[in-house]
Amino acid sequence: MENIWAYIKRMFRETEESSPVRPYVHEELVRTEPEQIVYEQWKNSLDRRRMLNNLSDEYATHQIDAVQVDHAMDFLDTPSMKGFVIHTKTGKYEQQDLVFLFDYLKEKVLQNGYTNYMSDRRIYQRGKGMEMVERHYLKPRTLLQENKKINQRFGNVRIELLYRNDALINLQFSATGYSDHLFKDASDFKDLMSLLTTE
Repeated sequence: MENIWAYIKRMFRETEESSPVRPYVHEELVRTEPEQIVYEQWKNSLDRRRMLNNLSDEYATHQIDAVQVDHAMDFLDTPSMKGFVIHTKTGKYEQQDLVFLFDYLKEKVLQNGYTNYMSDRRIYQRGKGMEMVERHYLKPRTLLQENKKINQRFGNVRIELLYRNDALINLQFSATGYSDHLFKDASDFKDLMSLLTTE
């Protein structure tokens, strides 16, 4: 067994050499029972409804005139990836509300033909600070039928919370479609946004 000094030196070395690909900590993301209780209360709150209404309104604004979108949000719109980012820098959203929204979005996606492939937490060094990413990675449930293309729904869905030195920076939501000939084209992202923001 290594002595305590060797153990401490090894821990510091592993932390300094960590990266998003080789995190210092990589673990399953599990919510405690008290966290789950508070989350269930939040789901029945006006805060949840306001956040979803705001997300829906800002997405509608983005489709009409992207310049007019609230500075707390950005929308991603490339041929293969669609999504949004909610920033905390404006102070418009409470950190805890974004953590609840992170789990709520996962729940809504799971209700619409998806399975949870992975929920994890990664901690690594970035410059002189530490970053932590909590992630839900969801995949569409697929049904293989002979001579028929596979319904990929909206593609793979990734939901992430990015923390820097314990402060929440943003929530990211993205859907990435498959371009493989075995799959039907991904469904329109606006339909996914509707599923996420309606009861």
